[in-house]
Amino acid sequence: MLRLITSSLCVYCRRGQMIPALQARPCSSLTQKENQQTVDALYNLSVDIRKVRKLKGWVLHQSPAYVSEAVTLLRGLGAEGPAIASILEEHPEAVLCSPEQMDAQRELWGSVCPNDRDLVGIIEKFPASFFTSACHHNNQRDNILFFQSLRLNKRIISKLMASAPQSFSRPVEHNQHMVHTLQEAYLSLGGQQDNMKIWMQKLLSQNPYVLLKSPEGLRENLLFLRDQGFTSVQLLQLLAKLRGFVTELSPESMRLTLDFSRETLGCSQAQLQEIVLKCPALLYYSVPVLSERLQVLLSAGVSLEQIAEVPTVLELTTQIVSYRIERLKAYGYDVRTGSLKALNGTKKDFEASYGRLQLRRERPIFNPVAPLKTEE
Repeated sequence: MLRLITSSLCVYCRRGQMIPALQARPCSSLTQKENQQTVDALYNLSVDIRKVRKLKGWVLHQSPAYVSEAVTLLRGLGAEGPAIASILEEHPEAVLCSPEQMDAQRELWGSVCPNDRDLVGIIEKFPASFFTSACHHNNQRDNILFFQSLRLNKRIISKLMASAPQSFSRPVEHNQHMVHTLQEAYLSLGGQQDNMKIWMQKLLSQNPYVLLKSPEGLRENLLFLRDQGFTSVQLLQLLAKLRGFVTELSPESMRLTLDFSRETLGCSQAQLQEIVLKCPALLYYSVPVLSERLQVLLSAGVSLEQIAEVPTVLELTTQIVSYRIERLKAYGYDVRTGSLKALNGTKKDFEASYGRLQLRRERPIFNPVAPLKTEE
């Protein structure tokens, strides 16, 4: 049962994050032989033809293709040769866009990008978001106008278009519904109207894919958490800390996780709520994952009380936890008696903590009372 739930969640998340592939244009025709002009043009740009053949060989069979037009556009935006080659290598479908489509996309993106330099940066990272099908143009325009009506920052809108293009390629009504649901949830939980724009910008910038989720799912999850005893203030904190990922959960998966955590940690419902507020990510880890991570910590001598005090340690994978425990042990830090906060954080955070421990060992605190060692 648990495996079925976990698999379903994974499939759902992946499905939500898939970017619609750019298919062959109606005016393009597929030939048995490669379009030699396309191959030669890409080769002259230092594009890895073998990589294109292996991953998207069908593009090389299309006719017509607009390699020189794509290059002219990118150079006009300020892109250099290596960047152009990288873009066309990663997304060779770009050469199937007609000059009219390219011009229309440039004008569209120009309305949300402050300058050409920023636009080139976006195209380098998300070429498929720029070189997209002409059939999406009207939806893209309508969605841009909608988000501009919310007075969202241009950079936020361009980031949404780049990282979650599906949300702009579909009818604007979908985004209007989801945004209205998020605003409604924010205000019903006690959020202030004056702060809603900033809250929405932060939420969308942290998790652009929230727009692709179900409004009904958001309502169901918030209702479930309220039934678990979370107050409106606490729910607003969770909604912010989870960065919209609450939409990717389900009441059943959260119930299993919360029941397991309460029974394993031996805590009350009120204590469990505090633990979740400290570590909201606890809600979307499956029981098998949590069980494995707890087992690694317990086998290292860590107590359940320590874990309940610093539950964010459960966000780390078993490999990372084991590695960090050994690193700390080498410098005399015992996680069984010390705080688990030393294990927490990003790699950079941990290395900083580890460096302080190393410095403390190499340079012990001076004791003015201790006798000085002198050579006789």
